[in-house]
Amino acid sequence: MTPLPDAAALGALRAAGVEERLAERLAMYAALVLAANRRVNLTGAKDGTAFAAHIADALTLASDVTGPLIDVGSGNGVPGIPLALATGVRVTLLEPIKKRAAFLADALAKLGLEGEAVAARAEDAARDPAYRERFATATARAVAAAPTVAELAVPFLSIGGRALLQRGSLETPERNAVTDAALVLGAELVEERPLDGERRILILQKRLPTSPRFPRKNGIPAKRPLCV
Repeated sequence: MTPLPDAAALGALRAAGVEERLAERLAMYAALVLAANRRVNLTGAKDGTAFAAHIADALTLASDVTGPLIDVGSGNGVPGIPLALATGVRVTLLEPIKKRAAFLADALAKLGLEGEAVAARAEDAARDPAYRERFATATARAVAAAPTVAELAVPFLSIGGRALLQRGSLETPERNAVTDAALVLGAELVEERPLDGERRILILQKRLPTSPRFPRKNGIPAKRPLCV
């Protein structure tokens, strides 16, 4: 059954200048998240207006996305699902918590999107030949240190592919660390794009195959970030 758009989300997305048909589909997605949030912990957003802000933030990446796309640590599907709706690319949503992965699979089906939800950790999926170095774009909305996010995302990229990392403020030591980590992983930090406030997008481009050493075992990238 096609979900009805969340009215508050639809109004907020229209106000943000999102094209009408896309705004409707994004508001359908918002309705799915908010309904499922009652049984699965998906978002701290209390209503459609609040969740629409997360969707609008995801759309700042849309012009940089080419397919196929992988969203690492997808959680409730942001930014992967909004980007798939906006661009039409095939999306793989990687989420280790099975209840969330089941929600994501259901959302893809109800929204008519091409793709899959995979219940696995990034450290494991990145060693699977079906996923390693198979994607043109990788996103990861994780709140971990930038070098950690890079280690979890870059191994999924094919040569020439790009990781789009959404960050807040970035101090010089972390900027230097992610720059060096990218090189270790076979990539290069090619752009740091400022948005409003302290927000920014880091764009890493894959230059060489990632060493089979990476990503390291489960939990190690977060506990011991590269080049920090």
